[in-house]
Amino acid sequence: MPVSVAQVPRPANEPVRTYAPGSRERDELRHALAEMEGTPVEVPMVIGGKEVHTANASAIGCPHKRRLSLGTFSNGHKDHVLAAISAAEAARYEWSRMSQAARSAIFLRAGELAASSFRNRLNASTMLGQSKTVYQAEIDSACEFADFLRFNAFWSQHLLEAPGPASNMWNTIEARPLDGFVLAVTPFNFTAIAGNLPSAPAMLGNTVVWKPSPLAMRSAHEVMTLFRAAGLPDGVINLVQGDAAELVGTALDHESFGGLHFTGSTSVFRGLWQRVGNNLNNYRCYPRLVGETGGKDFVFAHSSADREALAVALVRGAFEFQGQKCSAASRAYVPRSLWLELAERLTAEVKSLRMGDVTDFRTFMGAVIDQRSFDKLSAVQEEARTGSQYEVLVGGGGNSSEGFFVEPTVVVTTDPNARLMRDEFFGPLLTVFVYEDGQEDEALSLCDQGSPYALTGAVFSNDRTFVNKALDRLRDAAGNFYINDKPTGAVVAQQPFGGGRASGTNDKAGSPLNLQRWISPRAIKETYVPAAVVAYPSMAE
Repeated sequence: MPVSVAQVPRPANEPVRTYAPGSRERDELRHALAEMEGTPVEVPMVIGGKEVHTANASAIGCPHKRRLSLGTFSNGHKDHVLAAISAAEAARYEWSRMSQAARSAIFLRAGELAASSFRNRLNASTMLGQSKTVYQAEIDSACEFADFLRFNAFWSQHLLEAPGPASNMWNTIEARPLDGFVLAVTPFNFTAIAGNLPSAPAMLGNTVVWKPSPLAMRSAHEVMTLFRAAGLPDGVINLVQGDAAELVGTALDHESFGGLHFTGSTSVFRGLWQRVGNNLNNYRCYPRLVGETGGKDFVFAHSSADREALAVALVRGAFEFQGQKCSAASRAYVPRSLWLELAERLTAEVKSLRMGDVTDFRTFMGAVIDQRSFDKLSAVQEEARTGSQYEVLVGGGGNSSEGFFVEPTVVVTTDPNARLMRDEFFGPLLTVFVYEDGQEDEALSLCDQGSPYALTGAVFSNDRTFVNKALDRLRDAAGNFYINDKPTGAVVAQQPFGGGRASGTNDKAGSPLNLQRWISPRAIKETYVPAAVVAYPSMAE
């Protein structure tokens, strides 16, 4: 009889639904949104497969509708993290020795659930809890999440190349998990990231303690429920929530800490790295640290750029999801010969953007995530209004009475090194520096050196000679580089995502490069006929 070989075929990216008026998918999502708005939930921690509720609960809010409660989530403390670590260690033996095919099967099922029966729940929770529009939720919590699960399952079987043949021996290599648990710390802005950071290490045999953002607990609950529905064994991924400093610090101080999968701010990641460094003598292995952090992402326009394409890219790149993407366009370099026409188009486009409740599918922008973000961005807008080096072209206001709404704002600066060109603010704020025609080289240098980050960037030009120059001059300025397109919207298996400098370790989520960080290979040599004498032929008389 033929031998059956389990092999995951290469998947295709999940198609993006349109939710067009009159479509069945639109009606089904509207129903899910209404049901979720009217049914608050109590979100537990999940430790060793058991739901853990505590008396210390926090509210799950809706950024664009402050009076709406989506439920509560239980907060834990140090003992809950230690229990999660114990559960992860208890599950590690059987999980790490399960075949890769068997582990992948669970996450392939999870991917199918994300694309089918869980799709509306994932999208609705992301829209309500994180104020994403229907399109932004669809490309994130449904499509990208499913893509991560399916492509990671495919890549996991191809991570290691078999050693070359040799006489009198058999050489093999084994993809073991890390020697210790992985801590996954996930952000509020992408449900797909929240699902990928714990599941990618888990797929390769690691067990995980997952600390999601308190600002995305409604969608985190759906992700955890999905994993359990797919058949994930108890203890493989353990969800804990509470004070970040206490919970994360407890995990990093544990002797069994084996790795960190992180997306968040640069300052937090640097602090965690320093703590790990201080603990090196306490660990049984050198931990793997994988982090994707901040960005001050640029759009550089050449005089040959297509005006209409440039304007569309700036508006979409800067203001989709309220600029709350680490890849969002937040600084632009535009030649003076383009600026007058571009400024008029930007002003008109920004004024036309619909901002409000994301359950109205005509909405382009929802609310920023919370009061803290609203206050920070309002202060930056005030700085732009009062600073002598700035001029507010359009926007500059906001209102937090019903939701945390910050107007899309375009600022022009005469100082290419101004704070609004340098620092990340994580909101709908685009700052433009207008450079003189013929000074492209100087402007490229300003772009390269103008920010500590190096995540994404874009160049608009119909002059290929200039494009090649920009590719070279901005070689280290962006881990994801776009030509004649906005610097956002990386797709799994198409544009592996990550940057360098202050933007992270550039381990490229959405590719096999990220998965390789979660294995500790073992090389095995078996000799068929062992040596029987000590002396070598060269030693003969």
